[in-house]
Amino acid sequence: MTTERIVVADGAAGPYGITVGPDGALWFTLVHAGEVGRLAGDGTVTRYGLDAPGCGPSVITAGPDGALWFTRMRDHRIGRITVDGEARCYALPTEDCGPYGIAAGPDGALWFTQLNADRIGRITVDGEVSEYPLPVTGGFPSMITAGPDGALWFTLNQAHAIGRITLDGDITLHPLPTEGAAPVGIARGGEALWFVEIGAGQVGRIGVDGGVTEHPLPDRAARPHAVTAGPDGRLWFTEWAAGRIGSLTPDGDYTGHPLPVEGAEPHGITVAPDGAVYAALEIGEIVRLEP
Repeated sequence: MTTERIVVADGAAGPYGITVGPDGALWFTLVHAGEVGRLAGDGTVTRYGLDAPGCGPSVITAGPDGALWFTRMRDHRIGRITVDGEARCYALPTEDCGPYGIAAGPDGALWFTQLNADRIGRITVDGEVSEYPLPVTGGFPSMITAGPDGALWFTLNQAHAIGRITLDGDITLHPLPTEGAAPVGIARGGEALWFVEIGAGQVGRIGVDGGVTEHPLPDRAARPHAVTAGPDGRLWFTEWAAGRIGSLTPDGDYTGHPLPVEGAEPHGITVAPDGAVYAALEIGEIVRLEP
């Protein structure tokens, strides 16, 4: 596997979330600088400043309207940016809610988590917001993704559980078998959902029936953070504390890919259509892994 390092900012800017945009470029957030960046196929980097430098842009995803949508964790808003760099934001009704994870739903809307408010939110492409309270206090809902069953699935970091919400707002929680699992990242892989347990150093799989299988990592202190699925079904995830990218087959075979830089702090991760893996490193780089 070959590795390419691409400098997109200085270390103070904090590359964090990353996704493939509808234009085929890589779009990423700069959580500390209050910016969204674009990495073109020819290596050109463009950075777009937002209206509030301290807004904390975090997780970013491609929307159903040809734009990119992202959470603004520190000023409690949802942001939208076109592929031409025109940005706007939408205020949320719950004060200090801390939006974090975001994903496009099968209903043409964006669904997001609220870290501080124990809620799941929904925003239409026109900016209309609905909120759904969770049956838990202090659960810290984190990442969210669309499942194979037409529902949205999300992690509850401090409740050590996986949640499911239907498009009508019906919520089911599935406690995890490992104490202190603290799941964060979650992604669809095949006909199941895969998640990473930052507290326990494991990768987990949950079926739509709620059945859970957990795969301990060789380095239980690696603190896996984000996860995504490749076109071949392999799972890719960032091992934040270990400075490593991990991969797992659906059968549970693990391979670790150490990053060629100290203190990389990999966070967000995505797989391009050609199978290349990209991860955002807090030191100011995006790393590309060519399987």
